[in-house]
Amino acid sequence: MSKSLYETLGVSENASADEIKKAYRKLARKYHPDINKDESAVEKFKEINAAYEVLSDAEKKQQYDQYGDQMFGGQNFHDFAQGQGAGVDLDEILRQMFGAGASGGFGGFSSGSQGGFGGFGGFGAGPDLDVQARIVIPFMVAVNGGKHNISANGQNFDIKIPAGIKSGETLRVRGKGKQYQGHAGDLLIKVEVAPSDEYERKGNNLYKTFDVPLKEALFGGKVRVQTPEKEVSLKVPKNTKNGQKFRLKGKGVPDRKTAMRGDLYLIANVVLPDVDALDPDLKKALEEKL
Repeated sequence: MSKSLYETLGVSENASADEIKKAYRKLARKYHPDINKDESAVEKFKEINAAYEVLSDAEKKQQYDQYGDQMFGGQNFHDFAQGQGAGVDLDEILRQMFGAGASGGFGGFSSGSQGGFGGFGGFGAGPDLDVQARIVIPFMVAVNGGKHNISANGQNFDIKIPAGIKSGETLRVRGKGKQYQGHAGDLLIKVEVAPSDEYERKGNNLYKTFDVPLKEALFGGKVRVQTPEKEVSLKVPKNTKNGQKFRLKGKGVPDRKTAMRGDLYLIANVVLPDVDALDPDLKKALEEKL
């Protein structure tokens, strides 16, 4: 049975409490971030403290000696620690694995994030099988919904993106996490929505600037405008001003809770013609009359 916590401290499985303490102090001095400025020293220092946290406590050491690296999902401790992500609070994780009575501290280098270990497994505690992922989706997929391909945990598959999702929301995909003793965790996907060059989103409302030719702005008419759903013909009244807003009710983003859609606000950008390209008579008349 693999027991990599002993390897972390560089001692044998039969090492005495004094030998474990001596090895810990030597390594702690070597990798303490105040002394060792290498970027990897912080993570190594945390691993050393975590190993000592277990092996220096008789009750936790007995539990670890019984189950070994099964407590880390069969991984060695270094790989397990790295898999928790940068800045993870290993102290908190060990408290949850070995019981709430875990004492000690990690030299002030824990981040305060939660571990999250479930209560299954033959020893009353098992590794967190959920897998964290992050994706960036196109703006219009966030508005209208759709599919997005993702590669995670050694798998490649499509997920359904619900219409109206916002940046910062998390999607849960059941059964796509880690496997352990017949149990499957979930895939937790944090979503970020890519910005749009065409639309601005405020809540469930959308804002878009559209071009209005000078003729339609002066005398009124219809202008074709693309909306998130389809192209529409917008009636523009005469004397339309630059920056004037037109509201299309219910053409914005759907609310994920109520399914009610926000509104689309179209902002007029009156396009002036190139005066040098105008008919000479028209140009002269404009110069005289305006």
